[in-house]
Amino acid sequence: MTVFNHVSFDDHEQVVFCQDPATGLRAIIAVHDTTLGPAVGGCRMWNYQSDDEAINDVLRLSRGMTYKNALAGLDFGGGKSVIIADPRTKDREALFRAFGRAVDKLGGSYYSAEDVGVTTKDIMNAYKETPFMAGLEGKSGDPSPFTAFGTYQGIRAAVEHRLGKTNLEGLTISVQGVGHVGYYLCKHLHEAGAKLIVTDINQESLARVEKEFGAIVVAPEDIYHQEVDVYAPCALGATINDTTIPKLKAKVIAGCANNQLAERRHDDVLKSLDILYAPDYVINAGGIINVFFERDYDADKSKAKVAEIYTTLCKIFEQSKLQDRPTGEVADEMARGIISDARQAN
Repeated sequence: MTVFNHVSFDDHEQVVFCQDPATGLRAIIAVHDTTLGPAVGGCRMWNYQSDDEAINDVLRLSRGMTYKNALAGLDFGGGKSVIIADPRTKDREALFRAFGRAVDKLGGSYYSAEDVGVTTKDIMNAYKETPFMAGLEGKSGDPSPFTAFGTYQGIRAAVEHRLGKTNLEGLTISVQGVGHVGYYLCKHLHEAGAKLIVTDINQESLARVEKEFGAIVVAPEDIYHQEVDVYAPCALGATINDTTIPKLKAKVIAGCANNQLAERRHDDVLKSLDILYAPDYVINAGGIINVFFERDYDADKSKAKVAEIYTTLCKIFEQSKLQDRPTGEVADEMARGIISDARQAN
């Protein structure tokens, strides 16, 4: 199988395979679309089981970044990168400096930032080799609190649309993944009066949210069939699939994970079950919005822009209802319209 006929290939502008034998770097950079501006999207470090798994992930993630940036109103295009390695790797500076050199060769068509398995320290090491890094320490920094705040706003919008409630008081919300973003999301939800059911593979993270927010901890395989109002996937993608959907009892799916739907058709499946899905690249845009303000950083302006995720999702939900179409399909169409208009104007 070639990249061009890969099921997740979507007329990507560039897909670059990077290798550095000296450091062991094996990375893929995907630039999906630069109509709105340079492609911007984080770098994910993961121990992929196959090259095809990594290719599929980077192709889907980069497309999502194009749509995410468009609907967030940012003059960024969409791109993403993945490093095929164990995220628990200790000796990282040389690896990320090599990654920085690989990004630098693209000449500014792609800017990277932190994502799953990558820290702001890693990005600062890459920054030693290239200026094409974002989310820098001393500037916008860790995007996790902003991603969580945007996800919280999205949950509010979804709850209002599907459950008719203007607040989260007394609702039960399950959160899958309580690391950086998930922790901050749990804090918002707890302060809003929601009851939490959580899971994670990291016991230390679970103990923290259990102690601080009174969360109920369940095993990873048990998170799907909990009696909850909202299911918030905040770990890796594809947790909404043929196996998990029949188990779900939630009326709303709204979380910060990327690529939550295993396949595009699951958008239709959720609609047929009257489960409201908040498109992942819309609800989790808080981090990239914060990065956008890094040019002349102002945290207050960033947070105000992130809060607009609520309004954007309300529009998507309303259009979905009026047109009797899945929310993801509506969001995709809106994003493509923004990009098409920009392309014609250029």
